[in-house]
Amino acid sequence: MIFGIGAASAQEAVKGGVLRILATGEPDHIDPMAGAMVNTNNLARAISRQLISYEASNDPEVAMRAVGDLAVEVPQPTDNGLTYTFKLRPNVMWNAPSGPRAMVAADMERGIKKMCNPQLQPATLSYFTGLISGFAEFCDGFAKVEPTAPAIKKYIEENSVPGISAPDDQTIVIKLKERAGDFIYMLSLQNAAPAPVEALDFVPDSPEYRANYVSVGPYTIGEYTPDTLLRLVRNPAWNAESDPLRKAYVDEIEITMGLQADAIMQQLQSGDADIAYDINVPTAILSTLAAQGDEKLTALSAGNTNFITINTQSNNNNGALKDLRVRQALQYAVDKSAIVQQWGGSTVAEPVHGIFGVGLLGHHKFDLYPSTDSKGDPEKAKALLAEAGFPDGITLKMPYRNKDLEVATAATIQASMARAGIKLELTPVTAADYYSKYLTSEANIKDGTWDIAPVGWTPDWVGGAARSVFQPQFMFDGTHQKYNYADYNNPKANEVAAQAINATTPEETAKLWAQVDEIVMGDAPVVPLIANKNPRYRSEAVKNYQTYALGVEGDWTNVWLER
Repeated sequence: MIFGIGAASAQEAVKGGVLRILATGEPDHIDPMAGAMVNTNNLARAISRQLISYEASNDPEVAMRAVGDLAVEVPQPTDNGLTYTFKLRPNVMWNAPSGPRAMVAADMERGIKKMCNPQLQPATLSYFTGLISGFAEFCDGFAKVEPTAPAIKKYIEENSVPGISAPDDQTIVIKLKERAGDFIYMLSLQNAAPAPVEALDFVPDSPEYRANYVSVGPYTIGEYTPDTLLRLVRNPAWNAESDPLRKAYVDEIEITMGLQADAIMQQLQSGDADIAYDINVPTAILSTLAAQGDEKLTALSAGNTNFITINTQSNNNNGALKDLRVRQALQYAVDKSAIVQQWGGSTVAEPVHGIFGVGLLGHHKFDLYPSTDSKGDPEKAKALLAEAGFPDGITLKMPYRNKDLEVATAATIQASMARAGIKLELTPVTAADYYSKYLTSEANIKDGTWDIAPVGWTPDWVGGAARSVFQPQFMFDGTHQKYNYADYNNPKANEVAAQAINATTPEETAKLWAQVDEIVMGDAPVVPLIANKNPRYRSEAVKNYQTYALGVEGDWTNVWLER
Protein backbone atom coordinates (compact mmCIF):
# COMPACT_ATOMS: atom_id res chain seq x y z
CA MET A 1 0.00 0.00 0.00
CA ILE A 2 2.77 2.43 0.83
CA PHE A 3 5.85 2.76 -1.34
CA GLY A 4 8.70 5.23 -1.04
CA ILE A 5 10.02 6.97 2.02
CA GLY A 6 7.68 7.78 4.85
CA ALA A 7 8.63 5.82 7.93
CA ALA A 8 7.64 7.00 11.37
CA SER A 9 9.95 9.32 13.20
CA ALA A 10 11.89 7.75 16.06
CA GLN A 11 11.86 11.10 17.89
CA GLU A 12 9.65 11.92 20.82
CA ALA A 13 6.19 13.18 19.92
CA VAL A 14 5.62 16.92 19.94
CA LYS A 15 2.23 18.31 20.88
CA GLY A 16 0.78 21.59 19.62
CA GLY A 17 0.91 23.72 16.51
CA VAL A 18 -1.28 24.18 13.46
CA LEU A 19 -1.25 21.61 10.65
CA ARG A 20 -1.55 23.70 7.48
CA ILE A 21 -3.34 21.94 4.63
CA LEU A 22 -3.86 23.40 1.14
CA ALA A 23 -6.69 22.48 -1.24
CA THR A 24 -7.79 23.33 -4.74
CA GLY A 25 -11.47 22.90 -3.88
CA GLU A 26 -14.07 22.54 -1.19
CA PRO A 27 -14.60 19.26 0.72
CA ASP A 28 -17.45 17.53 -1.09
CA HIS A 29 -19.25 16.84 2.19
CA ILE A 30 -18.79 17.48 5.89
CA ASP A 31 -21.76 15.48 7.11
CA PRO A 32 -20.22 11.97 7.39
CA MET A 33 -23.55 10.35 6.48
CA ALA A 34 -23.13 11.45 2.88
CA GLY A 35 -20.01 9.45 2.20
CA ALA A 36 -17.40 11.31 0.22
CA MET A 37 -14.38 11.34 -2.02
CA VAL A 38 -11.26 9.58 -0.78
CA ASN A 39 -9.53 12.77 0.40
CA THR A 40 -12.55 13.76 2.51
CA ASN A 41 -12.05 10.56 4.53
CA ASN A 42 -9.14 12.40 6.17
CA LEU A 43 -11.47 15.17 7.32
CA ALA A 44 -13.96 12.60 8.65
CA ARG A 45 -11.14 10.86 10.52
CA ALA A 46 -10.61 14.06 12.54
CA ILE A 47 -14.22 15.00 13.37
CA SER A 48 -16.07 11.67 13.31
CA ARG A 49 -15.64 8.03 14.32
CA GLN A 50 -16.96 4.64 13.23
CA LEU A 51 -17.52 1.28 14.88
CA ILE A 52 -14.59 -0.13 12.90
CA SER A 53 -11.56 1.63 11.46
CA TYR A 54 -7.84 1.18 10.71
CA GLU A 55 -4.64 1.91 12.56
CA ALA A 56 -2.40 4.52 10.97
CA SER A 57 0.63 2.61 9.71
CA ASN A 58 3.09 2.38 6.84
CA ASP A 59 2.95 -1.41 7.07
CA PRO A 60 0.26 -2.52 4.57
CA GLU A 61 -0.74 -5.53 6.66
CA VAL A 62 -1.39 -3.30 9.66
CA ALA A 63 -2.90 -0.38 7.75
CA MET A 64 -5.61 -2.50 6.12
CA ARG A 65 -6.49 -4.70 9.08
CA ALA A 66 -9.91 -3.83 10.51
CA VAL A 67 -9.79 -2.91 14.20
CA GLY A 68 -12.22 -1.59 16.77
CA ASP A 69 -12.77 2.17 16.91
CA LEU A 70 -16.03 2.99 18.71
CA ALA A 71 -16.36 -0.76 19.15
CA VAL A 72 -14.07 -2.30 21.77
CA GLU A 73 -13.07 -4.98 19.28
CA VAL A 74 -14.01 -6.57 15.97
CA PRO A 75 -16.64 -9.15 16.94
CA GLN A 76 -17.03 -12.63 15.55
CA PRO A 77 -20.52 -13.07 14.10
CA THR A 78 -22.98 -15.47 15.69
CA ASP A 79 -26.21 -17.04 14.41
CA ASN A 80 -24.40 -18.75 11.52
CA GLY A 81 -22.68 -15.51 10.56
CA LEU A 82 -25.83 -13.37 10.50
CA THR A 83 -25.59 -11.44 13.78
CA TYR A 84 -22.91 -8.96 14.86
CA THR A 85 -22.88 -7.70 18.44
CA PHE A 86 -20.72 -4.65 19.11
CA LYS A 87 -19.68 -3.55 22.59
CA LEU A 88 -19.01 0.19 22.62
CA ARG A 89 -16.08 1.90 24.30
CA PRO A 90 -16.95 3.75 27.50
CA ASN A 91 -16.43 7.50 27.93
CA VAL A 92 -16.80 8.44 24.26
CA MET A 93 -18.32 11.93 24.36
CA TRP A 94 -20.16 14.36 22.08
CA ASN A 95 -19.38 18.08 22.34
CA ALA A 96 -23.10 18.75 22.60
CA PRO A 97 -24.39 22.35 22.86
CA SER A 98 -25.61 21.69 26.39
CA GLY A 99 -22.26 20.24 27.42
CA PRO A 100 -20.34 16.97 26.95
CA ARG A 101 -22.64 13.96 26.64
CA ALA A 102 -21.86 10.24 26.29
CA MET A 103 -22.13 8.64 22.87
CA VAL A 104 -24.47 5.64 23.23
CA ALA A 105 -25.76 2.79 21.09
CA ALA A 106 -28.89 4.78 20.15
CA ASP A 107 -26.61 7.34 18.46
CA MET A 108 -25.05 4.58 16.38
CA GLU A 109 -28.48 3.27 15.44
CA ARG A 110 -29.58 6.80 14.50
CA GLY A 111 -26.48 7.28 12.36
CA ILE A 112 -27.11 4.16 10.31
CA LYS A 113 -30.77 5.12 9.80
CA LYS A 114 -29.70 8.62 8.72
CA MET A 115 -27.88 7.08 5.74
CA CYS A 116 -31.25 6.52 4.07
CA ASN A 117 -32.06 10.22 3.74
CA PRO A 118 -32.92 10.52 0.02
CA GLN A 119 -31.57 14.08 -0.03
CA LEU A 120 -28.02 12.97 0.82
CA GLN A 121 -27.50 9.24 0.32
CA PRO A 122 -23.99 7.76 0.18
CA ALA A 123 -23.03 5.88 -2.97
CA THR A 124 -22.40 2.83 -0.78
CA LEU A 125 -25.96 2.71 0.62
CA SER A 126 -26.93 -0.30 -1.49
CA TYR A 127 -24.39 -2.48 0.32
CA PHE A 128 -26.13 -1.77 3.62
CA THR A 129 -29.71 -2.06 2.30
CA GLY A 130 -28.76 -5.34 0.66
CA LEU A 131 -27.47 -6.80 3.91
CA ILE A 132 -29.12 -5.37 7.04
CA SER A 133 -32.47 -6.98 7.77
CA GLY A 134 -35.34 -4.56 7.13
CA PHE A 135 -33.09 -1.68 6.15
CA ALA A 136 -34.22 -1.55 2.51
CA GLU A 137 -37.84 -1.25 3.65
CA PHE A 138 -36.89 1.51 6.10
CA CYS A 139 -35.19 3.40 3.26
CA ASP A 140 -38.23 2.92 1.00
CA GLY A 141 -40.34 4.62 3.64
CA PHE A 142 -37.77 7.40 4.04
CA ALA A 143 -38.09 8.19 0.32
CA LYS A 144 -41.65 9.42 0.93
CA VAL A 145 -40.67 11.84 3.70
CA GLU A 146 -40.86 15.59 3.10
CA PRO A 147 -37.28 16.95 2.77
CA THR A 148 -37.44 19.20 5.82
CA ALA A 149 -35.53 18.83 9.08
CA PRO A 150 -38.66 18.28 11.25
CA ALA A 151 -40.07 15.60 8.92
CA ILE A 152 -36.72 13.84 8.65
CA LYS A 153 -36.26 13.88 12.42
CA LYS A 154 -39.76 12.54 13.02
CA TYR A 155 -39.29 9.63 10.60
CA ILE A 156 -35.89 8.63 12.00
CA GLU A 157 -36.91 8.87 15.65
CA GLU A 158 -40.32 7.18 15.28
CA ASN A 159 -39.40 4.29 12.97
CA SER A 160 -37.09 1.37 13.57
CA VAL A 161 -35.04 -1.05 11.48
CA PRO A 162 -35.75 -4.70 12.40
CA GLY A 163 -32.10 -5.65 11.93
CA ILE A 164 -30.70 -2.96 14.27
CA SER A 165 -31.22 -2.91 18.01
CA ALA A 166 -29.65 -1.35 21.09
CA PRO A 167 -30.35 -3.59 24.11
CA ASP A 168 -28.37 -1.18 26.32
CA ASP A 169 -26.34 2.00 25.97
CA GLN A 170 -23.09 0.13 25.35
CA THR A 171 -24.35 -2.55 22.94
CA ILE A 172 -25.58 -2.44 19.37
CA VAL A 173 -26.72 -5.56 17.50
CA ILE A 174 -26.95 -5.78 13.71
CA LYS A 175 -28.67 -8.71 12.00
CA LEU A 176 -27.98 -9.50 8.35
CA LYS A 177 -30.12 -11.17 5.70
CA GLU A 178 -27.16 -13.21 4.48
CA ARG A 179 -23.62 -13.94 5.57
CA ALA A 180 -21.10 -11.30 4.55
CA GLY A 181 -17.49 -11.57 5.61
CA ASP A 182 -16.82 -8.06 4.30
CA PHE A 183 -19.56 -6.40 6.37
CA ILE A 184 -17.03 -5.46 9.04
CA TYR A 185 -15.03 -3.48 6.45
CA MET A 186 -18.16 -1.64 5.30
CA LEU A 187 -18.60 -0.34 8.83
CA SER A 188 -15.29 1.52 8.49
CA LEU A 189 -16.81 3.85 5.89
CA GLN A 190 -17.34 7.39 7.09
CA ASN A 191 -21.10 7.25 6.47
CA ALA A 192 -21.39 4.41 9.04
CA ALA A 193 -20.95 6.94 11.84
CA PRO A 194 -23.09 7.72 14.88
CA ALA A 195 -25.36 10.77 14.81
CA PRO A 196 -26.26 12.92 17.82
CA VAL A 197 -29.91 13.86 18.15
CA GLU A 198 -28.95 17.52 17.59
CA ALA A 199 -27.89 16.67 14.03
CA LEU A 200 -31.54 16.05 13.16
CA ASP A 201 -32.43 19.69 13.81
CA PHE A 202 -30.88 20.65 10.48
CA VAL A 203 -31.10 19.50 6.87
CA PRO A 204 -28.10 17.16 6.38
CA ASP A 205 -24.90 18.92 5.32
CA SER A 206 -26.69 22.28 5.03
CA PRO A 207 -24.90 25.50 6.03
CA GLU A 208 -26.85 25.37 9.30
CA TYR A 209 -25.73 21.79 9.94
CA ARG A 210 -22.09 22.74 9.35
CA ALA A 211 -22.36 25.81 11.60
CA ASN A 212 -23.74 23.65 14.42
CA TYR A 213 -21.62 20.53 13.91
CA VAL A 214 -21.46 18.21 16.93
CA SER A 215 -18.27 16.14 16.98
CA VAL A 216 -17.32 12.83 18.54
CA GLY A 217 -13.77 12.94 17.15
CA PRO A 218 -10.66 14.67 18.53
CA TYR A 219 -11.39 17.84 16.54
CA THR A 220 -14.45 19.90 15.73
CA ILE A 221 -15.25 22.80 13.40
CA GLY A 222 -13.94 26.09 14.77
CA GLU A 223 -14.29 28.30 11.70
CA TYR A 224 -15.73 27.71 8.26
CA THR A 225 -15.91 30.00 5.23
CA PRO A 226 -17.10 28.09 2.13
CA ASP A 227 -14.50 27.77 -0.63
CA THR A 228 -11.98 29.65 1.51
CA LEU A 229 -11.15 28.23 4.93
CA LEU A 230 -12.03 25.34 7.23
CA ARG A 231 -10.39 25.42 10.65
CA LEU A 232 -10.60 22.45 12.99
CA VAL A 233 -9.93 22.96 16.69
CA ARG A 234 -9.65 20.52 19.57
CA ASN A 235 -12.90 18.95 20.68
CA PRO A 236 -13.01 19.66 24.44
CA ALA A 237 -15.26 16.63 25.00
CA TRP A 238 -12.81 14.15 23.47
CA ASN A 239 -10.56 12.12 25.75
CA ALA A 240 -7.59 10.12 24.59
CA GLU A 241 -8.41 7.08 26.74
CA SER A 242 -11.54 6.45 24.67
CA ASP A 243 -9.72 6.58 21.33
CA PRO A 244 -7.00 4.00 20.55
CA LEU A 245 -6.43 5.21 16.99
CA ARG A 246 -6.00 9.00 17.18
CA LYS A 247 -3.36 10.77 19.27
CA ALA A 248 -4.38 14.31 18.19
CA TYR A 249 -0.93 15.85 18.58
CA VAL A 250 -1.60 19.13 16.73
CA ASP A 251 -3.81 21.80 18.29
CA GLU A 252 -5.51 22.87 15.07
CA ILE A 253 -5.94 21.76 11.47
CA GLU A 254 -6.36 24.57 8.97
CA ILE A 255 -7.53 23.85 5.41
CA THR A 256 -7.09 26.73 2.96
CA MET A 257 -9.05 26.28 -0.27
CA GLY A 258 -9.09 27.73 -3.79
CA LEU A 259 -5.40 27.34 -4.69
CA GLN A 260 -3.75 26.09 -7.87
CA ALA A 261 -1.80 22.82 -7.83
CA ASP A 262 1.51 24.51 -8.70
CA ALA A 263 1.09 27.03 -5.90
CA ILE A 264 0.33 24.24 -3.45
CA MET A 265 3.50 22.35 -4.37
CA GLN A 266 5.61 25.49 -4.08
CA GLN A 267 4.33 26.17 -0.56
CA LEU A 268 4.89 22.56 0.49
CA GLN A 269 8.45 22.63 -0.77
CA SER A 270 9.18 25.99 0.87
CA GLY A 271 7.67 24.89 4.19
CA ASP A 272 4.88 27.48 4.11
CA ALA A 273 2.31 24.66 4.19
CA ASP A 274 2.38 21.04 5.39
CA ILE A 275 0.10 18.70 3.45
CA ALA A 276 -1.97 18.85 0.24
CA TYR A 277 -5.67 18.05 0.56
CA ASP A 278 -6.70 17.07 -2.96
CA ILE A 279 -3.71 16.93 -5.31
CA ASN A 280 -0.95 14.48 -6.09
CA VAL A 281 2.58 15.51 -6.97
CA PRO A 282 2.47 16.73 -10.60
CA THR A 283 4.10 14.31 -13.02
CA ALA A 284 6.37 17.07 -14.32
CA ILE A 285 8.35 17.18 -11.06
CA LEU A 286 7.71 13.67 -9.76
CA SER A 287 10.70 12.05 -11.45
CA THR A 288 13.02 14.76 -10.12
CA LEU A 289 11.85 14.30 -6.53
CA ALA A 290 12.09 10.51 -6.84
CA ALA A 291 15.60 10.68 -8.32
CA GLN A 292 16.71 12.97 -5.49
CA GLY A 293 15.40 10.48 -2.93
CA ASP A 294 13.34 13.24 -1.35
CA GLU A 295 12.16 11.83 1.99
CA LYS A 296 9.05 14.01 1.89
CA LEU A 297 7.73 12.13 -1.16
CA THR A 298 5.53 9.08 -0.52
CA ALA A 299 3.48 7.00 -2.97
CA LEU A 300 0.31 5.39 -1.63
CA SER A 301 -2.27 3.01 -3.08
CA ALA A 302 -6.01 2.89 -2.49
CA GLY A 303 -6.30 -0.38 -4.40
CA ASN A 304 -7.16 1.49 -7.58
CA THR A 305 -6.44 0.23 -11.08
CA ASN A 306 -6.58 1.55 -14.63
CA PHE A 307 -7.74 -0.67 -17.46
CA ILE A 308 -9.34 -0.78 -20.90
CA THR A 309 -12.98 -1.83 -20.94
CA ILE A 310 -14.17 -3.71 -24.03
CA ASN A 311 -17.59 -3.13 -25.60
CA THR A 312 -18.69 -6.67 -26.47
CA GLN A 313 -22.12 -5.35 -27.52
CA SER A 314 -20.63 -3.41 -30.41
CA ASN A 315 -21.47 -4.80 -33.85
CA ASN A 316 -18.58 -2.95 -35.46
CA ASN A 317 -16.28 -5.18 -37.52
CA ASN A 318 -19.08 -7.76 -37.68
CA GLY A 319 -19.13 -8.00 -33.90
CA ALA A 320 -15.42 -8.79 -33.65
CA LEU A 321 -15.18 -7.95 -29.95
CA LYS A 322 -17.64 -10.72 -29.12
CA ASP A 323 -14.89 -13.14 -30.18
CA LEU A 324 -12.67 -14.21 -27.29
CA ARG A 325 -9.66 -14.46 -29.60
CA VAL A 326 -9.94 -10.77 -30.52
CA ARG A 327 -10.19 -9.77 -26.88
CA GLN A 328 -7.18 -11.95 -26.10
CA ALA A 329 -5.28 -10.20 -28.90
CA LEU A 330 -5.92 -6.88 -27.15
CA GLN A 331 -4.38 -8.33 -23.97
CA TYR A 332 -1.17 -9.16 -25.78
CA ALA A 333 -1.07 -5.94 -27.80
CA VAL A 334 -0.70 -3.42 -24.99
CA ASP A 335 2.72 -2.36 -23.70
CA LYS A 336 1.94 -1.91 -19.99
CA SER A 337 5.52 -1.04 -19.10
CA ALA A 338 5.29 2.01 -21.39
CA ILE A 339 2.18 3.18 -19.55
CA VAL A 340 3.99 2.77 -16.22
CA GLN A 341 6.69 5.10 -17.50
CA GLN A 342 4.08 7.50 -18.83
CA TRP A 343 2.61 7.78 -15.34
CA GLY A 344 5.96 8.51 -13.71
CA GLY A 345 7.70 5.15 -13.41
CA SER A 346 7.73 2.41 -10.83
CA THR A 347 7.48 4.87 -7.94
CA VAL A 348 3.82 5.47 -8.75
CA ALA A 349 2.67 2.58 -10.94
CA GLU A 350 3.14 -1.11 -11.70
CA PRO A 351 1.69 -3.39 -14.39
CA VAL A 352 -1.42 -5.29 -13.32
CA HIS A 353 -2.99 -8.39 -14.85
CA GLY A 354 -6.24 -8.88 -12.94
CA ILE A 355 -9.31 -6.96 -11.84
CA PHE A 356 -8.32 -6.47 -8.17
CA GLY A 357 -5.89 -3.78 -7.12
CA VAL A 358 -2.92 -4.02 -4.77
CA GLY A 359 -3.91 -4.52 -1.14
CA LEU A 360 -7.33 -6.11 -1.68
CA LEU A 361 -8.10 -9.62 -0.49
CA GLY A 362 -8.07 -11.51 -3.77
CA HIS A 363 -5.23 -9.62 -5.43
CA HIS A 364 -2.44 -12.03 -6.33
CA LYS A 365 0.33 -12.39 -8.85
CA PHE A 366 -0.88 -14.12 -12.01
CA ASP A 367 -0.91 -13.36 -15.74
CA LEU A 368 -2.99 -15.33 -18.23
CA TYR A 369 -1.50 -13.34 -21.12
CA PRO A 370 2.21 -13.03 -20.24
CA SER A 371 4.89 -11.09 -22.07
CA THR A 372 8.46 -10.15 -21.27
CA ASP A 373 8.51 -7.31 -18.72
CA SER A 374 4.82 -6.66 -19.50
CA LYS A 375 5.80 -5.02 -22.80
CA GLY A 376 3.22 -6.95 -24.80
CA ASP A 377 3.59 -9.59 -27.50
CA PRO A 378 2.55 -8.08 -30.89
CA GLU A 379 3.20 -11.29 -32.81
CA LYS A 380 0.96 -13.31 -30.51
CA ALA A 381 -1.73 -10.64 -30.90
CA LYS A 382 -1.45 -10.76 -34.71
CA ALA A 383 -1.74 -14.55 -34.70
CA LEU A 384 -4.93 -14.42 -32.61
CA LEU A 385 -6.44 -11.78 -34.90
CA ALA A 386 -5.65 -13.88 -37.94
CA GLU A 387 -7.20 -16.93 -36.30
CA ALA A 388 -10.34 -14.86 -35.65
CA GLY A 389 -10.54 -13.83 -39.33
CA PHE A 390 -8.64 -10.54 -39.26
CA PRO A 391 -5.26 -11.29 -40.88
CA ASP A 392 -4.92 -7.64 -41.94
CA GLY A 393 -5.66 -6.24 -38.52
CA ILE A 394 -8.67 -4.37 -37.21
CA THR A 395 -9.81 -0.78 -36.59
CA LEU A 396 -11.40 0.18 -33.28
CA LYS A 397 -12.95 3.36 -31.89
CA MET A 398 -11.48 4.59 -28.60
CA PRO A 399 -12.60 7.73 -26.77
CA TYR A 400 -10.45 9.14 -23.98
CA ARG A 401 -10.59 11.96 -21.48
CA ASN A 402 -8.68 14.97 -22.79
CA LYS A 403 -7.09 15.87 -19.45
CA ASP A 404 -3.85 15.32 -17.60
CA LEU A 405 -2.19 11.91 -18.08
CA GLU A 406 -5.17 10.51 -19.98
CA VAL A 407 -4.00 12.20 -23.20
CA ALA A 408 -0.53 10.69 -23.09
CA THR A 409 -1.92 7.31 -21.98
CA ALA A 410 -4.26 7.20 -24.98
CA ALA A 411 -1.35 7.94 -27.31
CA THR A 412 0.74 5.19 -25.69
CA ILE A 413 -2.11 2.67 -26.05
CA GLN A 414 -2.57 3.68 -29.67
CA ALA A 415 1.14 3.23 -30.45
CA SER A 416 1.41 -0.18 -28.80
CA MET A 417 -1.80 -1.45 -30.45
CA ALA A 418 -0.46 -0.37 -33.83
CA ARG A 419 2.44 -2.82 -33.46
CA ALA A 420 -0.11 -5.63 -33.51
CA GLY A 421 -2.03 -4.32 -36.52
CA ILE A 422 -4.79 -2.77 -34.43
CA LYS A 423 -5.62 0.77 -35.54
CA LEU A 424 -7.28 3.02 -33.00
CA GLU A 425 -9.45 5.95 -34.00
CA LEU A 426 -9.10 8.28 -31.02
CA THR A 427 -11.85 10.66 -29.87
CA PRO A 428 -11.01 13.23 -27.20
CA VAL A 429 -13.89 13.80 -24.75
CA THR A 430 -14.21 16.25 -21.87
CA ALA A 431 -13.98 14.73 -18.41
CA ALA A 432 -17.53 15.89 -17.66
CA ASP A 433 -18.97 14.03 -20.66
CA TYR A 434 -16.76 10.95 -20.73
CA TYR A 435 -18.78 8.63 -18.52
CA SER A 436 -22.23 10.24 -18.67
CA LYS A 437 -22.47 10.74 -22.44
CA TYR A 438 -20.21 7.97 -23.70
CA LEU A 439 -19.46 5.00 -21.52
CA THR A 440 -22.64 4.67 -19.46
CA SER A 441 -25.01 5.55 -22.29
CA GLU A 442 -26.77 2.32 -23.31
CA ALA A 443 -27.50 3.77 -26.73
CA ASN A 444 -23.83 4.52 -27.38
CA ILE A 445 -22.81 1.10 -26.12
CA LYS A 446 -25.24 -0.77 -28.39
CA ASP A 447 -24.68 1.51 -31.38
CA GLY A 448 -20.93 0.97 -31.27
CA THR A 449 -20.12 4.64 -30.69
CA TRP A 450 -17.05 3.23 -28.95
CA ASP A 451 -15.30 -0.15 -29.00
CA ILE A 452 -12.75 0.14 -26.22
CA ALA A 453 -12.13 2.83 -23.63
CA PRO A 454 -9.56 3.53 -20.89
CA VAL A 455 -11.19 3.70 -17.45
CA GLY A 456 -10.25 3.40 -13.79
CA TRP A 457 -11.73 2.04 -10.59
CA THR A 458 -11.14 2.59 -6.89
CA PRO A 459 -12.75 0.20 -4.40
CA ASP A 460 -15.19 1.69 -1.91
CA TRP A 461 -13.11 0.61 1.08
CA VAL A 462 -9.83 -1.21 1.69
CA GLY A 463 -8.81 -4.75 2.62
CA GLY A 464 -11.89 -6.92 2.14
CA ALA A 465 -13.27 -4.76 -0.65
CA ALA A 466 -13.31 -7.12 -3.66
CA ARG A 467 -17.13 -7.09 -3.68
CA SER A 468 -17.05 -3.34 -4.45
CA VAL A 469 -14.92 -4.07 -7.52
CA PHE A 470 -16.67 -7.18 -8.81
CA GLN A 471 -20.38 -6.49 -8.34
CA PRO A 472 -20.64 -3.06 -10.02
CA GLN A 473 -18.44 -3.98 -12.98
CA PHE A 474 -18.60 -7.71 -13.61
CA MET A 475 -21.97 -8.97 -12.43
CA PHE A 476 -25.19 -8.88 -14.49
CA ASP A 477 -28.53 -9.98 -13.07
CA GLY A 478 -30.65 -9.04 -16.07
CA THR A 479 -30.69 -5.32 -15.27
CA HIS A 480 -28.06 -3.11 -16.86
CA GLN A 481 -25.59 -1.79 -14.28
CA LYS A 482 -24.07 1.62 -14.86
CA TYR A 483 -20.43 0.51 -14.76
CA ASN A 484 -20.85 -2.99 -16.17
CA TYR A 485 -20.77 -1.28 -19.52
CA ALA A 486 -21.40 -4.29 -21.78
CA ASP A 487 -23.43 -6.43 -19.33
CA TYR A 488 -20.58 -8.88 -18.77
CA ASN A 489 -21.69 -12.00 -16.91
CA ASN A 490 -20.15 -15.34 -15.97
CA PRO A 491 -22.31 -17.64 -13.80
CA LYS A 492 -19.26 -19.45 -12.45
CA ALA A 493 -17.64 -16.18 -11.36
CA ASN A 494 -20.91 -15.14 -9.71
CA GLU A 495 -21.11 -18.45 -7.86
CA VAL A 496 -17.56 -18.24 -6.49
CA ALA A 497 -18.06 -14.54 -5.65
CA ALA A 498 -21.08 -15.47 -3.56
CA GLN A 499 -18.93 -17.97 -1.69
CA ALA A 500 -16.26 -15.30 -1.17
CA ILE A 501 -18.84 -12.87 0.22
CA ASN A 502 -20.13 -15.51 2.62
CA ALA A 503 -16.63 -16.51 3.79
CA THR A 504 -15.80 -15.35 7.31
CA THR A 505 -12.01 -15.65 7.41
CA PRO A 506 -9.57 -13.42 5.47
CA GLU A 507 -7.67 -16.46 4.21
CA GLU A 508 -10.71 -18.15 2.68
CA THR A 509 -12.01 -14.83 1.35
CA ALA A 510 -8.72 -14.08 -0.41
CA LYS A 511 -8.54 -17.58 -1.93
CA LEU A 512 -12.06 -17.39 -3.38
CA TRP A 513 -11.72 -13.86 -4.77
CA ALA A 514 -8.45 -14.93 -6.42
CA GLN A 515 -10.42 -17.63 -8.22
CA VAL A 516 -12.98 -15.04 -9.33
CA ASP A 517 -10.18 -12.88 -10.72
CA GLU A 518 -8.84 -15.70 -12.87
CA ILE A 519 -12.30 -16.74 -14.08
CA VAL A 520 -13.07 -13.19 -15.20
CA MET A 521 -9.71 -12.70 -16.91
CA GLY A 522 -10.23 -15.98 -18.76
CA ASP A 523 -13.09 -14.19 -20.53
CA ALA A 524 -10.91 -11.10 -21.14
CA PRO A 525 -13.71 -8.49 -20.78
CA VAL A 526 -11.12 -5.85 -19.86
CA VAL A 527 -7.41 -5.23 -20.40
CA PRO A 528 -5.83 -4.45 -17.01
CA LEU A 529 -3.12 -1.80 -17.41
CA ILE A 530 -1.60 -0.50 -14.19
CA ALA A 531 -2.14 -0.32 -10.46
CA ASN A 532 -1.37 3.30 -9.78
CA LYS A 533 -0.26 4.89 -6.54
CA ASN A 534 -0.91 8.42 -5.35
CA PRO A 535 2.32 10.44 -5.03
CA ARG A 536 1.94 12.70 -2.00
CA TYR A 537 4.27 15.37 -0.66
CA ARG A 538 4.61 16.99 2.75
CA SER A 539 6.69 19.68 4.39
CA GLU A 540 9.83 19.05 6.38
CA ALA A 541 7.92 19.93 9.57
CA VAL A 542 5.58 16.93 9.35
CA LYS A 543 6.74 14.01 11.48
CA ASN A 544 5.29 10.58 12.28
CA TYR A 545 3.77 10.40 8.80
CA GLN A 546 1.73 7.20 9.11
CA THR A 547 -0.80 6.24 6.45
CA TYR A 548 -4.54 6.26 7.06
CA ALA A 549 -5.69 3.63 4.56
CA LEU A 550 -9.10 5.07 3.66
CA GLY A 551 -7.67 8.56 3.19
CA VAL A 552 -4.60 7.60 1.14
CA GLU A 553 -2.65 10.22 3.09
CA GLY A 554 -0.71 10.61 6.29
CA ASP A 555 -3.11 10.52 9.22
CA TRP A 556 -3.77 14.11 10.28
CA THR A 557 -4.73 12.90 13.75
CA ASN A 558 -1.35 11.23 14.35
CA VAL A 559 1.27 13.48 12.76
CA TRP A 560 3.16 16.02 14.82
CA LEU A 561 5.08 19.13 13.82
CA GLU A 562 8.67 20.25 14.31
CA ARG A 563 9.13 23.81 13.13
